Amino acid sequence: MDALKRTPFYDLYSAYAEARCIDFGGWELPVQFTGIIKEHEAVRQQAGLFDVSHMGEFMVSGNGSEAFLQQMTTNDVSRLTDGAAQYTLMLYPNGGVVDDLLVYRLGEERYMLVVNASNIDKDFQWLQEHLTAEFSGVSLKNVSDETLLLALQGPLAESILSEVTSAPVAELKPFHFIEHAMVCGVEVLLSRTGYTGEDGFELYAPQDTAAALWNGLLAAGSKHGLTPAGLGARDTLRFEAKLPLYGQELSADITPLEAGVQFFVKLDKAGFIGKEALVKQKEAGLPRRLVGLEMIDRGIPRSHYPVYADGVKIGEVTTGTQSPTLKRNLGLALLDAAYSEIGTEVYVEIRGKQLKAAVVKAPFYKKSQGVKPQ
Repeated sequence: MDALKRTPFYDLYSAYAEARCIDFGGWELPVQFTGIIKEHEAVRQQAGLFDVSHMGEFMVSGNGSEAFLQQMTTNDVSRLTDGAAQYTLMLYPNGGVVDDLLVYRLGEERYMLVVNASNIDKDFQWLQEHLTAEFSGVSLKNVSDETLLLALQGPLAESILSEVTSAPVAELKPFHFIEHAMVCGVEVLLSRTGYTGEDGFELYAPQDTAAALWNGLLAAGSKHGLTPAGLGARDTLRFEAKLPLYGQELSADITPLEAGVQFFVKLDKAGFIGKEALVKQKEAGLPRRLVGLEMIDRGIPRSHYPVYADGVKIGEVTTGTQSPTLKRNLGLALLDAAYSEIGTEVYVEIRGKQLKAAVVKAPFYKKSQGVKPQ
């Protein structure tokens, strides 16, 4: 059995008596530091600091890089300017999702891709396989093992960060970044991105700078209520904001149109892998849709619980929990399109019993002044 991988922050977890680590896709990562609910509420009200160094980073550079990424991803890379980022997806020819990712434009024909930890090897191989003779000038490098990633998230994130950097963070727009910013005396790539539904920043830096960044940010944030946060809070936060998780809301068997992220699929741009399948699916009408569910009967919907209507199975829950913010039993579910209208009553099977639920509007939570990403 292979040993679990650890991030450069692992040794710092021991300072927290209640920290608990789990196996997350081959990584030994903290599910909590002081408690999932407490960490969730801190991010909604003050700020949380997440170690997400398990994520993967690829550098794409050289002549033809933009054209290569246009073919490989669903969003329009040509719209990016230096210092801007976009959310996008890579697809199989059948329209299923290889992965969802971020693309950062560092400069002309120079990009960084940020991919999901569980898909690093698969994604890198997928990209390499498509570096045909047409893209002979493109260089692809996996820098995941030398890069750390911290996410500082919450309404007080800007105030905290401004105490440890002279970079103009107040002027940094969402989905934009500064490639060479000094934070806690460390040079980082600083982006205004995140996965919580709140304002926040992500910091990419060399792995040997972990202690300086972790300790420096927590010290600056102590008076603002900053707390370390684990995978548990990360999941409940992104769930409330209807941010998809690969393997649950997105997969090789679920298209971006079914998952409701069509805004990031530019069907009007030149051919990309999977485009033809999505065009056909859109023309034929979507067979399934990702919807929000709220339990009417007492029970909590969980991933993979089957959903029924009219005596037949119509789909399954992709993610569900009792919302820490809203105190309601909520879920996301991929259902037959005929049952996707708001108000439709369905039944979730929980421990052998079919319990009543209703289709409701999602996202369940939006911060008061949201900015739509590119």
